[in-house]
Amino acid sequence: MIKRSTVLTALAGFVLAGPAAARAATAKVVHSDEEWRKLLSPAAYTVLRHEGTERAFSSPLDEEKRAGTYACEGCDLALFSSKTKFDSGTGWPSFWAPLPNAVGTKADTSLFGLRTEVHCSRCAGHLGHVFDDGPKPTGLRYCMNGVALRFRPGRAPAA
Repeated sequence: MIKRSTVLTALAGFVLAGPAAARAATAKVVHSDEEWRKLLSPAAYTVLRHEGTERAFSSPLDEEKRAGTYACEGCDLALFSSKTKFDSGTGWPSFWAPLPNAVGTKADTSLFGLRTEVHCSRCAGHLGHVFDDGPKPTGLRYCMNGVALRFRPGRAPAA
């Protein structure tokens, strides 16, 4: 039988470790913090591993118009098709839908009240947020940090 104090200690450690540790608990691609620092640029590390945000209008991917796939910079999982990309005017690459099973979401209360955070389903890297002010057919706007994405030009996957 597991002692109550053991469960409470584990739960407290999980809560105190923060959101990065919570995501890492469900990630399929896992690296130590030191390994992530070596694998990613400083900007990508800050966004993907510590829920940072790049400056608006700073990503060349915001202006990318070619057909292709947007993948996670952390683990190269295909996340979005160029077929779902649109110009939201926000300064961040925006999409109206992710590829199937590519992203996860969770409540984010860190800034401006309640938002919905979007993360990679494979490495749990923070990608951005999803809002309900997007175009048809979904009405959603997946507002992504360009530094968290890698563009692969070519045939765009079906939306």
